[in-house]
Amino acid sequence: MNKFLQILLPLLFGFTIANATTLKGHVYDQQTGEPLVGATITLDKTGKVTSTGLDGSFELKGVPQGAAALRITYITYKTVVKELTILKEDNPHLKIYMEPAGKTLQEVSITSSNNGATDRDARRIEQSAVQVMNIVSSKAIEISPDLTVANVLQRVSGVSIERNSNGDGQYAILRGMDKRYNYTLVNGVKIPSPDNKYRYVPLDLFPADLLDRLEVYKTLTPNLEGDAIGGAVNMVMKNAPDHFQINANIATGYSQLFFDRNFTSFDASGINHKSPYEINGRNYNATQADFAKGTLSYISKKPAPNLIGSMSIGQRFFDNKLGVVIAGSYQNTYRGSNSTFYESSVDGTDAYAKITSQDKREYSEQQKRLGLHGKIDYVFDKNNKISLYNVYVDLKNQQLRDEVSTTYNNVYNASGGKNAELVYSTRSRLTEQQIYNTTLHGDHKFFYNKFSVQWSGVYSSARNEVPDNTLISLNGLRTNNQDTRLSLVNTNPVERRWERNTDEDKAGYLDLGYTVKTGENKIDFMAGGLYRDKQRSGFFNKYNLFAPLNAQGKAPLYGVDFQNYTDLNLSVSNPQGGVANSLTYDASEKIGAGYGMFKLTSNKLEVVAGARVEHTNQGYNLLFPQGEARPTGSQIYTDVLPSATIKYHLTDKEQLHASYYRAVNRPGFYEIVPSKIVNEEYEERGNPDLKRALADNYDLRYELFPGAAEQLLVGAFYKKIKNPIEYTFQPDAVRGQDIYYTPGNFGTAKNYGAEVDYIKFFNKIGIKANYTYTHSRITTPKTSRRINETTGDIEAFLVDQSRPLYGQSAHVANLSLLYKDTKKGLDIQLAGAYTGERINTVSQFLNNDLWQKGFIQMDASAEKRFKSGISVFVKANNLLNTPFKLFIKGTNTENDSIKENIVSNGQTLIRNDQYGQGYLIGLRYKFN
Repeated sequence: MNKFLQILLPLLFGFTIANATTLKGHVYDQQTGEPLVGATITLDKTGKVTSTGLDGSFELKGVPQGAAALRITYITYKTVVKELTILKEDNPHLKIYMEPAGKTLQEVSITSSNNGATDRDARRIEQSAVQVMNIVSSKAIEISPDLTVANVLQRVSGVSIERNSNGDGQYAILRGMDKRYNYTLVNGVKIPSPDNKYRYVPLDLFPADLLDRLEVYKTLTPNLEGDAIGGAVNMVMKNAPDHFQINANIATGYSQLFFDRNFTSFDASGINHKSPYEINGRNYNATQADFAKGTLSYISKKPAPNLIGSMSIGQRFFDNKLGVVIAGSYQNTYRGSNSTFYESSVDGTDAYAKITSQDKREYSEQQKRLGLHGKIDYVFDKNNKISLYNVYVDLKNQQLRDEVSTTYNNVYNASGGKNAELVYSTRSRLTEQQIYNTTLHGDHKFFYNKFSVQWSGVYSSARNEVPDNTLISLNGLRTNNQDTRLSLVNTNPVERRWERNTDEDKAGYLDLGYTVKTGENKIDFMAGGLYRDKQRSGFFNKYNLFAPLNAQGKAPLYGVDFQNYTDLNLSVSNPQGGVANSLTYDASEKIGAGYGMFKLTSNKLEVVAGARVEHTNQGYNLLFPQGEARPTGSQIYTDVLPSATIKYHLTDKEQLHASYYRAVNRPGFYEIVPSKIVNEEYEERGNPDLKRALADNYDLRYELFPGAAEQLLVGAFYKKIKNPIEYTFQPDAVRGQDIYYTPGNFGTAKNYGAEVDYIKFFNKIGIKANYTYTHSRITTPKTSRRINETTGDIEAFLVDQSRPLYGQSAHVANLSLLYKDTKKGLDIQLAGAYTGERINTVSQFLNNDLWQKGFIQMDASAEKRFKSGISVFVKANNLLNTPFKLFIKGTNTENDSIKENIVSNGQTLIRNDQYGQGYLIGLRYKFN
C-alpha cells in the first residue's frame, strides 16, 4: 500500500502541475481608468490570493484549469466577482474595472474631494492645474526619509536646499533662484517670516507630517501674489476626512556624530528673555548679577535619544456637513557638526596668496520642534461653505559652539615647527522662532453656479527671539606643539546680546468669478484683490564684560586665576547696554493689489490671461538714530504684472503647457535700513537705495500622465531679471582696507534651463527621477590688484566679472527607488539627491568667490504594516556622511603648519563640515 501511494501521489502532483496555469491582469478605476494599487485578488475555493502592484497589475501562478470565480476587493470600492473559464494556456490578459462604493460623485466632492494625500490624487491635481506645478503627497511624505518640509522639498525637480549649521535643510532654492525670490504659503495664504532681517521663511520650522500635500508653484497666474520670481511653496494642511480617522506615530533615534564624540550643552533655565535695559529702565547700570551664569556653565556628555511623535484625529458630523481635524507634531532631536575653516590673506597682487589660519568648530544643537494644526469647516449646502483653520509652529534651538582659531606666524620653535597664536571661544545661543496663522475662509456660489465669491480674513504673526546670546574668548600660544598661556582676551572677553523681532500681518482677500457657457466652450471671468498691513519691530541690545587684571597686571589666566568661567568676577564696560543701534527699529509695509483675468476652456484648449496690479508702501523708522543721513525712509511704487497661460490637450493623458508671467522681488525690511552692524566675522550694512527686482518669466512643458501615479514632464524655462538683488563684499571708501557685506542691484541677469520629471511603476518596483539643468549669468564689479609701473606700488582697481547667480547649481537631480508589496504591507525607499557646485559667498576680489562643492545626499526608509493598523518604520539620513565643503577656484599657497591637504585639482579648500548619519525607528498606528 505504501509503495502504491509513493507512486500515486507524485503522479497526481505532476498531473496538477501539468494542468495548472498562470492568470494575469490589471485592475482599474471605472470612472478615471487609472490603475488601482493594492487591490486584493482572490481565486475562490483555491486559496490563491495576491494583490495589485504599483501599476495595477497582478499575477496568480499555479491556477487550476476549469471554471472559476475571481473576487476583487479594494477599500472604498464595490467588490467585483468575475466568472471565467481558465484554460491550459493562452489565457486572455484580464482588465477589471471597479466602481467606487458608498457615495455618489457629488457627495464625495462636497466632503473630501481630491486632497492630494495620495500620489494618484497629486498627479490629477498637477494635470488639471492652471499653473506649472509639482506636488508631493502626504503618502509620499509619510514613507520618505524626511521629517521636515525643507527636506521634503529636495525631492522636487528644480529645487535644491540650503542647509543650516547642523546639516538639516532650511531654505529652498527654486530653479537656481535664491531663497529671497520665493515665498511661502499655508493653505494658499502668505505667511510672515520670523527672520530678523529678511522675508524668506525657514522651512525647517514645519514638521512634514502635518501636511496633506506640498505644492511647488513654478509659474504664477494673476490671482496669485506677484513676488515669486523663482516660485512659491504652498503647504496644504490636513483636511477633515469623510469618516473617523486616527493617525499616530512615535519614534526614537540617534546621530552617528555622538557615537564618536560628546554633546556639549549649557544651562538655559535661568536665561532672562529681556535684557537689563528692558527690565530696569533706560538709565539702569547693569552689573554681573544681572546676567545668568548658566550660559557659561557647560556640560559635556552623550545626549539622550531623539524623540519624535505626531497625531491627527479627524471626522465629519451632522450628515457630513461639519468637518473637524486636529493634528500635532513634536520633535526633540540632538544634532551637530564638526567644522574646519581655513582663512587666507590678501597679499601683493594675489587676492588669495596664503592660508594664514585654521578654525576648528564643534556644534552641538538640541532642537525642539512643535507644530499644531486645526481646521473646522461647515458645508451649508452644495453652494455655501466656510472654514476656519489655525496653524502654529515653534522651533527652539539650543546651540553651543566650541571654536579654536589657530593663526600661524613665521617664528620657528625649538622642534622646527612654527609657533601659533590661539583664540578659544565658546558661544551659547538659544533661538526660538514662531509662526502663527489663522484664516477664516468662505466659498459661495449663486445663480446656478454662474457667480462665485471667495473671501478670506487673515491674521498672522511671526517672532524670532535670541535672548542672552553669550560669547567668551581666551587667548593662547602654541609653542613646541603645546598650548600655553591661556588667558582672557584683554578687551571685553565676554559679550552678551539680546535680539528680537516680531511681525504682524492683517490681510483680507476677495475673489469673484462669473461663468459664461457658449456651446462647447466655457469662459470664466475672475477679478479680486487683497490688502495687507504688515508691522514689524526689531530690538537689539549688547553688553560687553571684562575681568580686572590679576596681581601681575595681566589678563586672568585659565587654571591659575580661575578654573571655570562661572568663577570670573566680571565688570560691564557699557552698563546701559547698546540698544542705540540700527537693529532697533520699526518697519511697515502696506500692499494693495487687484487683478482681472479670464479662463477660456474648450474641448482641447485652455487659455488663462490677465494682469495684476500691486501697490507697495514700505518704510522704516530707526528708534535710536546714530547720525544716519536717513533715520526714516520709505519706498512707494506700483507694479503691473501681466501673465498668460495656455494648455493644449493632445489626448486625455497628455498636454502642452505654456506660460508667461511678470514678477517682482521687494527688498527685505532691514535691507533698506541705513545700518552698520558688526557681526562676528564681518560688518554688514543696509542700503536705503536698494531697488526692487522685476523679472519676465517664460515656461514651456510637455506633460504626460499615463497611469494612476505616473508621469513624464519635460520642460524649459527662461527668466530675465532687471535689477537683481545680490549680497557682495565691498570696500569702505573712507576706511581703506575695511570691507563690508551689503545688498545691491546689478544690471540685468538671465537664468534659463530645462527640467525632466519621470515616475514609473513596474508591479512592485517604482522609479522616481528628475533632473534640472540651470544656467545663469550676472555681472558685478570685483577688486583686482596690480603693480603700478611708475611707482612700483600695489594698487587696487575694479573690473567687471560675470558669474552665476548666488546659490544657483548647474545640475540638480533626484533618483528614488521604491519597492512596494501591498500583500506583505512593505514599503522600501532609497532616495538620492545631487546638487552641483554653486556660489556660497560672493567675494570682493576677482576670482575669489567661495563655491560649495557638489554633493550627493543619500537617504533610506522602510515600513512594514500589520493587519491591526500598526506599522513599524525606519528612516536613515545622510548614509554617505556627505560633507559640506567650500572652496576657492584657485591654488593658494599652503601653510606648512597645516597638515591637511587642502589644495587639489586647481581648488583650495576653505571649509569642511561633517554631520554624521542619522537613524530613526518608530511605530505608526492608523484607525480608518
